[in-house]
Amino acid sequence: MTLTAVKTKTSCGNFFEDFHVGQVIRHGTPKTINEGDTALYTALYGTRFAVQSGTAFAEAIGYPYYPLDDLLVFHVVFGKTVNDISLNAVANLGYSDCRFLMPVYAGDTLSAQSEVIGLKENSNGKTGVVYVRSTGYRHKEPGNPEKVLEYTRWVMVKKRDETAPAPQTTLPDLPEGTSEDCLGQAVPKLSIDEWDFDLSGSPFRFDDYEVGEKIDHVDGMTVEEAEHQLATRLYQNTAKVHFNHHSEKNSRFGKRLIYGGHVISLARALSFNGLGNAFHITGINAGRHVAPLFAGDTVYAWSEVLDKKKIEGRDDVAALRLRLVATKDRTCEDFPFKNEEGKYEDGVILDLDYWTIIPV
Repeated sequence: MTLTAVKTKTSCGNFFEDFHVGQVIRHGTPKTINEGDTALYTALYGTRFAVQSGTAFAEAIGYPYYPLDDLLVFHVVFGKTVNDISLNAVANLGYSDCRFLMPVYAGDTLSAQSEVIGLKENSNGKTGVVYVRSTGYRHKEPGNPEKVLEYTRWVMVKKRDETAPAPQTTLPDLPEGTSEDCLGQAVPKLSIDEWDFDLSGSPFRFDDYEVGEKIDHVDGMTVEEAEHQLATRLYQNTAKVHFNHHSEKNSRFGKRLIYGGHVISLARALSFNGLGNAFHITGINAGRHVAPLFAGDTVYAWSEVLDKKKIEGRDDVAALRLRLVATKDRTCEDFPFKNEEGKYEDGVILDLDYWTIIPV
């Protein structure tokens, strides 16, 4: 009897040798974000920024409805890319030139597309780094998708066959930061006279912050396994390193990693204590996941004001450039960051450089 090869209908995801520079991937599946998604996001992280928390506050200052938290939009778009880019990832390594281009509201449908812009095999021959430029789209009218988000990230991906030849190394030319011409792009003209600083939870606005100022956000939040699992499912993030304990118990850590975006959202939510009116992330200049986080670890955070910018043609809002540093099981009253040799101190897990919008 002759055996006939059967073509599988399932996918094991792409491995490092499956990528090539210039490759464009349209990701499945589009997701409509609803009110339940926003409620779950709040339950997971405890975010309290007033503009994204309530319609009455948002409408009073000029929004048609309260917009979604910027990082919820980021995670949903990111989650679309995982099945094609990082299903077989060892770790997501970093971000650059992330731009939030317009507000997104409950009821909007998001999709994503990525282009491979760089490849580099690691010296161990077992993994490689894949650089992609991903774009998130909002679908309001058929055939007319609108860009809402774009960013570059790089991720370490396993090889399927360690003997497979390495592709030619191509490293993308990444900008040092996000262009300042998009600082206020995703924020409509606001009626700041209607901004209620009692209801927003903070009296501080643009002029109250100084370059070089450091803010200990004081509070800590312990990560539970169930929370992390809910979050990654919410974003439809299917990476094995986050979901599959059966496979990850044989990894170098012996357990699942907490999704790096989970750390970003936790740190951002903690930053409300000290930056309560910094309501919108307009761009991420650079970001690095310094060390892994696991269930049971407690996250703390601190921020440093790196720069301040008035936005041309705007008298309602301005921009702060912030460094957001997150730690695990280490409080931040002494602002842990790097040692004299330029290496990150023990406990530092996130180093995020971003622009945020705040009332003048």
